[in-house]
Amino acid sequence: MSRDALRALQWDRLRQQIRYVYDRSPFHRQRFTDAGMEPDDVTDFSVFSRLPTMDKEDHRLAQQESLDRHGNPYALLGCAPADQIVRVNATSGTTGVPTLYALTQHDVDVVNEMHARKYWRAGIRPGHAMLQALSLSMFTGGLPLSQGIMHLGASVIPVGVEGGTRRVLEFAKLTKPDAVIATPSFGQHLIEQCPDITGEPARALGIGRFFCAGEPGGGDPETRTILAEGFGARVFDHTGGGHAFHGISCDEPPGEFKGMHFVSEDHCLLELIDPESKAPVPLDDGAVGEMVWTFLDWYGGPFVRYAMGDIVQVLTEPCACGMPGIRFRIIGRADDMLIVKGVNVYPQAIKAVIDSLYPRTTGAFRIVLERPGPKVAPPLRIRVEADAAITDSDREGLESELLSRFRTKLRIAPKLEWAPAGSIPREAMKTRYVLIET
Repeated sequence: MSRDALRALQWDRLRQQIRYVYDRSPFHRQRFTDAGMEPDDVTDFSVFSRLPTMDKEDHRLAQQESLDRHGNPYALLGCAPADQIVRVNATSGTTGVPTLYALTQHDVDVVNEMHARKYWRAGIRPGHAMLQALSLSMFTGGLPLSQGIMHLGASVIPVGVEGGTRRVLEFAKLTKPDAVIATPSFGQHLIEQCPDITGEPARALGIGRFFCAGEPGGGDPETRTILAEGFGARVFDHTGGGHAFHGISCDEPPGEFKGMHFVSEDHCLLELIDPESKAPVPLDDGAVGEMVWTFLDWYGGPFVRYAMGDIVQVLTEPCACGMPGIRFRIIGRADDMLIVKGVNVYPQAIKAVIDSLYPRTTGAFRIVLERPGPKVAPPLRIRVEADAAITDSDREGLESELLSRFRTKLRIAPKLEWAPAGSIPREAMKTRYVLIET
């Protein structure tokens, strides 16, 4: 579609969606009331942007109030009757109590189609096999992702990280999948462990595509290069679980990243806001802000102006790959941002610098704080692993080079603490890079 035609479709669906949630959800109706608005007052997108955002804490409070008052977590947020809800998904809960997603069959069909769109763009076809090494337990990227792969006509091998590193690698060797889906950090861990577990390097598994999901990193050229070289695979960054927001990067060299193509604009309205003031940020090329999304054409538990806490950059200039539409980069999470002498620093940016010196560094690290951020009294402490082959004299030069890159790329001068190779825990699901040590 042209941008004008797509925008007209979004507007038509948005008008129907806000009337739907206003009539059926006490939570959403109260938000309109608090803003002094009714659905008919929303005459264009700019008026819609005056409706207050909701976030995960609002979501959790609504869940708890629903439980307390009605005996189930969906009564206030949900729109469809209970006999139409066919699946419930949840966030991982790494930042608190998991938030729940209730879906009707229509919503499941939308999710399946969005997943199929992404993998088709990446070259997956019927006959291909995809090994899923993300969490399968309630996670929005668990069963929804598996069903989306099957909807495309491809075969899914749902091993899941719950089975452990050995089981994932053994099934990869046994089933010879065309692709693997995992977090970038778990992918690096698989590369590290593969020779000991299978007796061969990860490249020998014959994996043609590695799909990053579940955490930032798939868009960092340094991390992409490690994964591409380690597996001998093409690397794609993608996002979208059991909901309406979906994107995937195009097929590009590992050392490059042009952002993820937003493939679900007909089912999800994307906005940016300033993370502090919550004021709208125009979707101009290169704009950075907190992502806000609204489901379009969604029945179970639609989200309206939901701020997930992800800081993204939007790209509107045409992509060299020829795919139309806007693209985006996930920079980090608002609640992960640290402020060091007035400089905003995200853990993923620190990881990208450390990965740039791989394999002399293993890529494993932790940011060590005495108390939670965002403000950090300098110097910022970073615990880093060097490769086991690095000698004490080698490490001196490595530290000097690493500090130079931190100054040049991030404008910080951290204090480095070297840890023995293999001593920093590897996590199969979302890696928490910040460690509080009092």
